Amino acid sequence: MPSPAPTASPPGPDAARADLLSSLNAQQRLAVEHGVGAAAAQGRGPLLVIAGAGSGKTNTLAYRVAHLAAHGADLERILLLTFSRRAAAEMERRAGQILNRALGAPAGARGPTLPWSGTFHGVGARLLRHYAERIGLHPNFTIQDRADSEDLLAVVRHEQGLAATRNRFPAKATCLAVYSRVVNSGAALDEVLAGAFPWCAQWEEELARLFAAYVEAKQAQHVLDYDDLLLYWSQMVAEPALAREVGERFDHVLVDEYQDTNRLQAAILLALKPDGSGVTVVGDDAQSIYSFRAATVRNILDFPAQFAPPARVVTLDRNYRSTQPILDASNAVIGLARERFTKSLWTDRASSHRPQIVNVRDEAGQARCVADQVLERRENGVALKSQAVLFRTSSHSAPLELELTRRGIPFVKYGGLKFLEAAHVKDVLCLLRWAENPKSRMAGFRVAQLLPGVGPATAARLQDRMDEAADPMSALAAFDVPPAAAVEWSALVAAYRALRSREPRWPADMETAVRWYEPHLHRIHEDAAVRHADLVMLQQIAGTYPSRERFLTEVTLDPPNATSDEAGPPLRDDDYLILSTIHSAKGQEWKSVHILNVVDGCIPSDMGTGTSDEIEEERRLLYVAMTRAREHLQLMVPQRFYVHQQSAYGDRHVYASLSRFIPNALMPLFEQRAWPEADAAAACAPSPPAGDGAKVDVAARVRALWRAVT
Repeated sequence: MPSPAPTASPPGPDAARADLLSSLNAQQRLAVEHGVGAAAAQGRGPLLVIAGAGSGKTNTLAYRVAHLAAHGADLERILLLTFSRRAAAEMERRAGQILNRALGAPAGARGPTLPWSGTFHGVGARLLRHYAERIGLHPNFTIQDRADSEDLLAVVRHEQGLAATRNRFPAKATCLAVYSRVVNSGAALDEVLAGAFPWCAQWEEELARLFAAYVEAKQAQHVLDYDDLLLYWSQMVAEPALAREVGERFDHVLVDEYQDTNRLQAAILLALKPDGSGVTVVGDDAQSIYSFRAATVRNILDFPAQFAPPARVVTLDRNYRSTQPILDASNAVIGLARERFTKSLWTDRASSHRPQIVNVRDEAGQARCVADQVLERRENGVALKSQAVLFRTSSHSAPLELELTRRGIPFVKYGGLKFLEAAHVKDVLCLLRWAENPKSRMAGFRVAQLLPGVGPATAARLQDRMDEAADPMSALAAFDVPPAAAVEWSALVAAYRALRSREPRWPADMETAVRWYEPHLHRIHEDAAVRHADLVMLQQIAGTYPSRERFLTEVTLDPPNATSDEAGPPLRDDDYLILSTIHSAKGQEWKSVHILNVVDGCIPSDMGTGTSDEIEEERRLLYVAMTRAREHLQLMVPQRFYVHQQSAYGDRHVYASLSRFIPNALMPLFEQRAWPEADAAAACAPSPPAGDGAKVDVAARVRALWRAVT
């Protein structure tokens, strides 16, 4: 019998490593190989990757991490900074899979982990915890969320006598927004007030005093807020010796979405690696749309020139998402930007379908048109989940939501209450925070008031006693409580004593907290059964963290999004339309995309045209929206809006014009349509001859005139 043909042996590590980059295009490969292996002769200087929309940015960064590791880089000495924990986890997962292939590991084997991957705020929290005693922080500091920060500001505001001023002082949420903008932008208070909060400018002196007292209150309670994580980190590395020590922990620092960084984050990066050695930043200046969070496009535009010699720039311009006609229109829109890195996205996905500019009569017509188109595409095989409707501002979708509801079309709107902002979830977390740090007044204040008969005055008195006592536990147990709270008080003391135990009991501590809270859940909330499901989810999440401190830190920095308090996917439908603001849609993609209200006053927003920088960001918003579409793109243009209760004119129609970002010169890149089609035909048809009984459709003629104007 003939011998069986020899089977090919699996490739060894050397062959697998050589094949690692075979799936990358030429520009991606340049970015991945920079300063590594055969390319090491070029040096390890800074690298800027300008990654156009849909160009495989995440894959490229994951391949670079894997390529570094495959050539001997120590994973413990790679710092990967992203803007969400989910993004960091995805990057780590992909890099691990790629590295396994390079090393010839068995299929399905778990890839190596990146110990130092996470968000700027998450990594900052870890470093501050490590260096706490050397930088004047209490080692057991806790991190309070935004709601607690607002409450603490309100307390300080009251103590400063600012709540009783003759003219209304800014509310606590506004005060925190001003404070946050000052911290993250690195700008002076007067500059922030003039540019972003002009209605608060008269309170500059009082706000400065309030913020100083707020900082002192946080330090007295050993708490940091979200913004402090960057502020304290930046102040720490402002000390040259500490900056050098922290920077030397890492051979490579990689930053994703660099166009979304603020001045504080850029300053931290430059302090860690002042010569740019081992630094890779990835982003797209054309997708910088978060200035309201103090992000600045200047960080990415100015990055190359911050080093000598300048950073190397590699541009990824091959798009793997959209058809070429969609890219042609998108390129043309962003091509009119005042300042940018030059790139022109291209693809091999040819198509005869140009993006459409759809003229509709008004917002009600826009809603009917979008609903019609969505259903038509669904009948043609495009699932509702593969379709999205995007808008500049959340309120723009209101007429569409009514129309979708009327027709029974299920939808999900991105936004709403976050998981940790739900009252019942926050109650449990506050108990854990209070046990972790007895001086966290806002946490203790909230927990105490869950008990019947305990109001703000009693809760404040309790917290004062615990602050003054050498043993907070004894002060809690000895506190003289109102009679209505006597029964529940002993349960609180027992739960608090268990949570303060020195024995490691995680994640059993979460079970203790939930068990204590359950009677209050049923007493306070009528829909307790629904809310209890969130607490079960919270326990499941807790089990994925190694310690209570780590859980409280990371879940506050980047909380889950789902909650029973939030309108989520329809319970009885496994398919639903996506509604989203443009800001929330960044990083997503759909087969079919409708963009609402592509008219001046909406895109650009009439609130975003005060400066040339604001107008440029509005242009980038439209570009981001257009580049979410894979196959079909419709820009909706209502010709008029109904405006209510104008003081001088009363209710009236306001006529709109196509966004200034699509001038006449770009119109050949679009197909123009009018909806409904019957109206367009009537407007263009010849009038009947004059005579007795002759009629003229004046309304159709007026519509045609306005279409010609727009």
